[in-house]
Amino acid sequence: MLNTPMDLLLPLAPLMTFAFVSSITPGPNNIMLASSGIWFGFRRSIPHMLGITIGFGVLLAICASGIGALVMAVPALQTALKTGGSAYLLYLAWQMRGMRFDREVEQAHKPMGFMAAAFFQFANPKAWIMAITGGAAFLPPYAPVSLAIGVYCLVFCAVNLPCISVWVGAGALLRRFLANPLWQKVFCGVMVVLTVYSALAVWL
Repeated sequence: MLNTPMDLLLPLAPLMTFAFVSSITPGPNNIMLASSGIWFGFRRSIPHMLGITIGFGVLLAICASGIGALVMAVPALQTALKTGGSAYLLYLAWQMRGMRFDREVEQAHKPMGFMAAAFFQFANPKAWIMAITGGAAFLPPYAPVSLAIGVYCLVFCAVNLPCISVWVGAGALLRRFLANPLWQKVFCGVMVVLTVYSALAVWL
């Protein structure tokens, strides 16, 4: 039974650690955010960041309630998730190839919006794995269970948002170093390779 403030806070420490490690490490979302920071800067990428965090928060709640485990137990749904996620990442890789960093390109393209980023979480295999693992291992022992799920989602999202913003910030900082066409080509090549790897890694 949780009787003291320390009893309430202690279960959150491993959850926060898991949220930090899983949010800060490379994955489809962070690669896309780094690219967005480069193409559009930090400010224009904010809706993308918020969409990821809110969409992932909804996915966390779904998985913590047990629905996520049922979804992942159906092979056809697993295949559909992987296919959708990897197809979208391959599409992004195709869009990245040969892109140049200048005002004309920036105005001709739009960053991913809030709703698109939120819905992408449901096609992101890494997001599903994070949500199911977190719900199974780090759900706080609070009662009622709705309180536990609410705290779990809020804590995870509170850690997730600053973590993913680091990737956008890093991308925005790189903008100033990519005026040289040669470095633009090198960077585009690296991002394409990383994005294709993310698309293929979901099948491993």
